[in-house]
Amino acid sequence: MNLAKIMTPKVFTVFLHETDTVRQGLEVMRRHGYTAIPVLDQEDKYLGSISEGDFLWHILDKGTTDMKAQERYRISELLRRDFCEPLDIEADRERVMEALLKQNFVPIVDSRNVLCGIVTRRSAMKYLFEEQQ
Repeated sequence: MNLAKIMTPKVFTVFLHETDTVRQGLEVMRRHGYTAIPVLDQEDKYLGSISEGDFLWHILDKGTTDMKAQERYRISELLRRDFCEPLDIEADRERVMEALLKQNFVPIVDSRNVLCGIVTRRSAMKYLFEEQQ
């Protein structure tokens, strides 16, 4: 499977940086309507992804929904590094499909662990469908 062919490049992908505030993360999540977003370090290396549930648990733990208060917290405090594990750009079809059974998208990284883009369930299904035609 040619991942570059079905991958949404990083330039067209919504992501957060670990140093962004929780308020920024909430605003990005709401604006784009995604349920999970990749998180990168300052060198664009993939660290993990953050989900709506992570924000919800944070809000419950802190006891406030005040957006101004969320500016005190960083995305790095909420990040689960084991959620939405990435695949290498050279990953084979089986590994990609296996990952997409567990998550809505698969982050694709290069040999330096820098995010190249994401493969979504939709893009993989479209590719497989067109391949059958």
